Amino acid sequence: MKESFQKRKVLMVCLGNICRSPLAEGVMIKLLKDKNLLDRFEVDSAGTIGAHMGELPDHRSRKVAVNNGFELTHLARQFTRKDFEIFDDILVMDDSNYDDVISLAKKPEHEKKVKRIVEFDQRSDAPQQVMDPYYGNINHFEAIYDQLQHCIYGYLVQNLG
Repeated sequence: MKESFQKRKVLMVCLGNICRSPLAEGVMIKLLKDKNLLDRFEVDSAGTIGAHMGELPDHRSRKVAVNNGFELTHLARQFTRKDFEIFDDILVMDDSNYDDVISLAKKPEHEKKVKRIVEFDQRSDAPQQVMDPYYGNINHFEAIYDQLQHCIYGYLVQNLG
């Protein structure tokens, strides 16, 4: 008999939900698919602002994804208080995102769900934030992709162990 379990629900959050968080969502889904673990997680992304609601991810995020074997089709949405009730873990990209999300928390158990994604990067020289590549070039997006791989791998090791 197959063991019954609840999917762990993970939300990636950045500012506009067009660069970092959809890329993080895609990286995690790809890693889970590659390890045949997608049935154990539900992954989504959101932004702290609604300026890009309904838009596809930035073309540079999509290009990096395609270059690494996956596609980004997520449409941008804004983080809401309801997300605290839905998701088990809310992984933010930088300190500003952390402050914005925490400011919406009304319960201590909601605050405990919010973590900086870089907390899971086990490299000794790991950056302390996932910097916004929006005003950069494709190389900035590729660097963010590499950083997110380390962060998400660390998250999965911690949550699958």
